[in-house]
Amino acid sequence: MHDVAALAEELKAMAVADHRSSVHANSDDPAEQLAWRRLTARHGDRLREIMEEYGWPGADMVGEEAARAAWLIAQHADRQLDVQRRALQLMEQAVSAGSAGPRELAFLRDRTLVNEGCKQIYGTQIAGVKDGAPIPWPCEEPHRMDELRAEVGIEPFDEYVAKFAMA
Repeated sequence: MHDVAALAEELKAMAVADHRSSVHANSDDPAEQLAWRRLTARHGDRLREIMEEYGWPGADMVGEEAARAAWLIAQHADRQLDVQRRALQLMEQAVSAGSAGPRELAFLRDRTLVNEGCKQIYGTQIAGVKDGAPIPWPCEEPHRMDELRAEVGIEPFDEYVAKFAMA
């Protein structure tokens, strides 16, 4: 049990470091971008090890906060598709077992699809901004996007992107 408690603390600490550093993800400073990439790569490598040893570190194992941290690390492992694909596979099993949420799974599925060069399903990944409005990466069924989002507990696209609007 001590190992699991230590694992939960490690995951939470990684999420704190991720949040602190994420402001540099799209920095104009190449050194800041590089620091972000190195951090996410280190975290992705560690998540790979965790998944090999424990499977998906779901809420039933490490608690809600640490499970969300594991999801965040997988979500940001953009240059490690093997990590994202494995996390996606394990999270699917965890959602089926009731130990992970379908909302986070939907975000990871879209992120992985976009990183693979495919169309996303739920419209969670934003490609850019046009005329002040966030534009999602292409979606499989754009006409069903809000319906599909509702099925997994994600607010309608317009409400979601309103959070990112510049005040």
